[in-house]
Amino acid sequence: IAVLPFKNDSKDSSNVDIVNGLMDAILNNLQKVKDLRVISRTSVEQYRNSDKSVAEIAEELGVSYFVEGSGQKLGNQILLNVQLIEASSDKHLWAEQYDRELNDIFEIQKEVASKIVEQVEVKITPEELKRIEEIPTDDIVAYDFFLQGLEYLYDPTGGSLDSAILLFSHAIEKDEDFARAYASTAMAYYYLDLFQAQKQFIDETEKFAERAYLLEPQSPQSLVAKAFSYMAKKEYETAVTYFEKALEYHPNSAFVLNFLSDFYTNYIPNTEKYLEFSLRGLQVDKGSNDSTVSSYLYLHLSNAFIQAGFIEEALKYANRSLAYNPQNIYSHYVKVYIEYAESKDMEVTKDKLIEVYKMDTTRLDVIQEVAKSYYSLGDYESAYYYYRKLVDAREAYDLYLFVHENAKIAWTFRELGYEEEAQELLDEYLIYCENDQSLYQPLLMSGYYSYIREDEKALEYLKEFSKADSYHMWTLYLADETYMKSIISRPEFKEIMKDLEDRFWKRHELTRKRLVKEGLIE
Repeated sequence: IAVLPFKNDSKDSSNVDIVNGLMDAILNNLQKVKDLRVISRTSVEQYRNSDKSVAEIAEELGVSYFVEGSGQKLGNQILLNVQLIEASSDKHLWAEQYDRELNDIFEIQKEVASKIVEQVEVKITPEELKRIEEIPTDDIVAYDFFLQGLEYLYDPTGGSLDSAILLFSHAIEKDEDFARAYASTAMAYYYLDLFQAQKQFIDETEKFAERAYLLEPQSPQSLVAKAFSYMAKKEYETAVTYFEKALEYHPNSAFVLNFLSDFYTNYIPNTEKYLEFSLRGLQVDKGSNDSTVSSYLYLHLSNAFIQAGFIEEALKYANRSLAYNPQNIYSHYVKVYIEYAESKDMEVTKDKLIEVYKMDTTRLDVIQEVAKSYYSLGDYESAYYYYRKLVDAREAYDLYLFVHENAKIAWTFRELGYEEEAQELLDEYLIYCENDQSLYQPLLMSGYYSYIREDEKALEYLKEFSKADSYHMWTLYLADETYMKSIISRPEFKEIMKDLEDRFWKRHELTRKRLVKEGLIE
């Protein structure tokens, strides 16, 4: 089911927030029903001023039903027209016109969601019904401030977060028990800090998240805010419990699904969950009219597929990502590595990476990928040329990037006689390894000890890692890793690698069968 953007029937632009708020609230209420698959707001926004037919939109979004609406605020009255349409026949299954006082807005939201669920004949549990019937605030002025703040919070540029926080503060002044306003404030503070080396708003994120959680501990918004407060403190294991609880209460939330997908590749890597949440996210988030957003959506899925060993599917979605945005450099070099997984030809891979580098010679991620390809080929002078660019940029701009690659960089520097700098890079690598919280930590430590030729310790850590599950496919390429060459010829290494490979492909097949059974892949 898709809730299409509601139309503002008034010439007064100040009505837009109320109309969008009604649409958003009805969408949120439907997303609480596990038996429904509800398309995300970002996916339907592209149809706000579209002249496409119902049948065309239905095919693009893959839906059976649409909700359409229009409304306006006249003084203290809210006028709303809502209808439910069956996509296959363009038949109106249900329609209602509401002429109520503004204070009845929450009753309208509940009624609409309940009527729609009734018409499409899905199962709704008593718990889901209870969550739909919850009212966020009794103060309509507070709600208006909150809706205005949400529009700024949704701004994809992230440049309006201060405005969002100010409006949420006005909402809280009107209703000191408005949990969603506290939760949204916590989220805004988290985003303000997201890409900063020095975090400034950890205390604010925690304070507002805690208040939201105390007021409404079962609200999806409170749970996400609480998760963010732990993310800010890098307490990832605790954070994920709140995200998963939020998904339990809000099973159609594209935001939570996509965040979990990102979480399981960047914070607590888990290849199987990364792919599962990427696929589930795609079911409800079909992209938008912004080709860049759609391109990154498919890139994410392509990367998830290749990590899980689905080479054909990974290539399919990498190409789809590039079809949306041919300038998406991430997709270009992910595609290069997908092709490497088929060919195992690093010389060809290196040439392709150089072509990607020529698209933008300032991209540090591409610079390190090109350097890595030369390192893998044993061409240390060429590798040094590119690694030097990366290391100098990290120092100049105080960046903490690609530290997990420092063993390769240190090896390259050492090969060319830069012993002191190589040791500094290796020392930084060790600190990174010791603080890593992922399942790959023993593998990283194995690499460190292999580098310094303490082979027994290296094998000990590798044996520890071999007990892990849900590691990604690139783990199987350890035998090609130069700085681990001191243990590669050892029988124990070969035995461990054979076990890792056998278990990976066995798990790959089990994952395929499960995803087919759940309708996530064909």
